[in-house]
Formats: sequence, C-alpha cells, structure tokens
Amino acid sequence: MLARGARCTICASPRAGLASVPPMDEAQRALAEAERVLRQNWREGEVGGVRYAYTEPSPGRYPWQWYWDSCFAAIVNRRIDAGRSRAELESLLAVQRPDGFIGHTIFWHRPVHGVRRAFYNVATRTARQTESIQPPLLAWAWRLAVGDPVAEARIGAQADWLTARRDLEGDGLLWIVQPDESGLDASPKFDPVWKGRSNGRACFPLLVERNRRLGWDARRIRDRGGPVLCETVVNTLWSLSLQSLGRPSATPALVERLWDERRGLFIDEAQPGGLRPARVTWASLAPLALPDLPEPIGRRLVEDHLLDEREFLTPVAPPSVAVSEAGYDPSGGRRPVRRYWRGPTWINSSWLVWLGLRRLGYLEEAERLAGGVIGAVVRSGLREYYDPRDGTGEGARDFAWSALVAELADPAPAPRSTFGPAPDPRSSLGPDTGP
Repeated sequence: MLARGARCTICASPRAGLASVPPMDEAQRALAEAERVLRQNWREGEVGGVRYAYTEPSPGRYPWQWYWDSCFAAIVNRRIDAGRSRAELESLLAVQRPDGFIGHTIFWHRPVHGVRRAFYNVATRTARQTESIQPPLLAWAWRLAVGDPVAEARIGAQADWLTARRDLEGDGLLWIVQPDESGLDASPKFDPVWKGRSNGRACFPLLVERNRRLGWDARRIRDRGGPVLCETVVNTLWSLSLQSLGRPSATPALVERLWDERRGLFIDEAQPGGLRPARVTWASLAPLALPDLPEPIGRRLVEDHLLDEREFLTPVAPPSVAVSEAGYDPSGGRRPVRRYWRGPTWINSSWLVWLGLRRLGYLEEAERLAGGVIGAVVRSGLREYYDPRDGTGEGARDFAWSALVAELADPAPAPRSTFGPAPDPRSSLGPDTGP
C-alpha cells in the first residue's frame, strides 16, 4: 500500500497488470459499440395520452425505464442525438407526482404483475411506477446532457420532495429504506444492515411488504425500528445534483457524517442504532466524483485504496468489492438468483472513479483505467458487468449504461447540442458550474 500523501504512478509497477493505453482504433470501436446499443435500445410510445421515449437497459432482460439507467443513457446520448437526451429525461418527469416524487422504475408497457409484484415496490397492481427511489442524479444528468436544470421547475420539485421526505436529520443528506434504492442491490455492505431481508435473499419480499404497509415513509420506517441507511453513492449523486441546481452542496455533510478518518474511507450509517457496515466496496470511493471533495481526502482514497492491489487495483478497473473482502466474487456468481454488486466491475462506477482521478491530476492512472474498460468492451461488447481480472463480460447483453465507455474513450466530445459547450472532463459538473 502506498504511504499516505505519496504520488503514485501505476505504470511504474509491473505487478499492477493494468491494460495499456488503448490504441485509437480500440477507442473508436468502443464508441461505435456504444452508439449501436443506444440506437438499438431506443423505445418510444404513448400511454394514456402521455408520450414516452427512453433507452431500454437491455432488450428482453430489462424492458422498463429505470431512473438512474436513463440518466446515464442521456449523458452519453448527448454525443449522438441531444434530442433523445432531453426526451429520455422528460419521460422521467412525465410520471412525476404533483408532490415532486419520481420512482425507481416506470412501467410504460404494462404494470408489473404476478410473482414479480413481491419484489417490486408498487402500491397497487396497476401502478405505473414504483414507490421507491434510485440515486437522484437527474439534475446532474440534465446539466451535462441538456442545459440548466434550474430552468426546468419539475427537477427542482423532485429535489424538494427528497429534502422533505428523505433528509431525516436536517443536515442535507438522504436516507434510503431498502438496499435497491442505492442502485447497488445486493452489495455485501448491506448484509449487516438488512441481513436476511437484503436483496437476493429469500426474505427480501418481506422487506418490500413491510415497507408497503408503512407507505415507504422513511420516518415511519425508522421510528418502527428501521433500518434506514445514509448511503454514500446516493448522497454523492445527490450532492452533484444539488450543485447542478445551484443549491448548497451536501458534500460537507457527507464528509462530516460518513468519512472515517481512521480507515480513510466513506462508511454508511444505519439508524436506529448507528451501525457502520465495515465491508469495503467501491461505494466508499464514489465521492471521488465530487468536485468539492477536499483534496486530501480524495488523494487518500486514491493512494491508500484505489491503487492498492489488495483492494481495488485490478487488471481491468476497480471491482465493486475490494479484493481483500472474504465475499469477493469477481465473476458475478452462477447462482439461480444473481446477487449483484459483489465483485465484478461495472462501467458506471468506473466512470465515477475516473472523474476523480482526472480532477486530482492522476491522468496516467485515469488513462489506464479507461484502457482496461475499453479493452473489455471491445472484447465482450456492452455487458452488464465485467470480470475485473480479465474483462470477461457477464450478465445482460447490450446493456445501455455501459455505453458510458464513450466518456472514457472520448473525454472531450465535440458539442452536438444547442445547449452549450461540452462539459470539461476534469469537472464532475457541466458548463458554467463550479464546486
């Protein structure tokens, strides 16, 4: 492990085994694959007089519109068709309730039915969307792909709902009521919190049913014994959205509550009781994407953890769980019920970490991380996730948010929309924004 504060250059370590910087033709092939999948997965239609348009996450496997999948797809689609970026995000806004709420999953084609209802947070059999949330990056995605989110009042209304209903302590941080609200589903960091009711466990439907009875009300759930969780990825993306809206950043509160100085990691907090799950996952590194993260914290995350072969330095890109963790499963497992986010590399998490490497000046390290991801895409196509040891593609095929490889292959695309210049790749925010 590197000494704290030491300057690292991973190319000097032959043991690192990282992919070399990709040749130009590999980068172009990755860009072409991203465009192919986004065009192929595009869906349009109308339900009850409401027009919708979105990128299906994976044909046949994931047919509905997922909130953060759409945000990631819109970010990449700005390179291909800026109109589609706007249409995708406006489709999320099209189901917004009058109080500002937008759900985790939107069922445009047909409501969820049968046994699936036990696993989806729907209030009724005919519900058009779930009652749970996903990491709230809509304002940030709008800033990157469309324009100023302040000009779209519905985005501010969603932020108001989240503040009113999920900021339980009044410090600007959000709390989630079950693991899948983080987008990280079955990450092992949730096992000590929800135990047998975690995602992918036999009793997960019991958690869904309990939260249904309590109306997915975070305060009621906490007051009835919880658990609720102040989770790092949710609040990282929340802070990026707040800053995109010109509102006070949540980053200082994130550091104050979740930064563990002794371990040099961000660690979630559960209530009631104050449990701090000890599992080391990529989520602890997610705040690297924040433009206002204090530099000493960012450098410690990079040098003590991201570039440590015993944790996150692998031949492809950071795994979703540290290599040193007992439950690290780099292939994603072969169980009948897949338990996601327990080892493989995902491209959205790699991109968020890459943003921090660029911002902090670790340009060579960022380029090599990009090379690992690009090489995996060229060999396996856009898959749901990849084996961090050799880049073997796993899970769903033609997986839309893996088109974020385009952000790594071409960090500064020529602007294709009328909404302003392409964002500076060294910043996590779009044009005309700052920490």
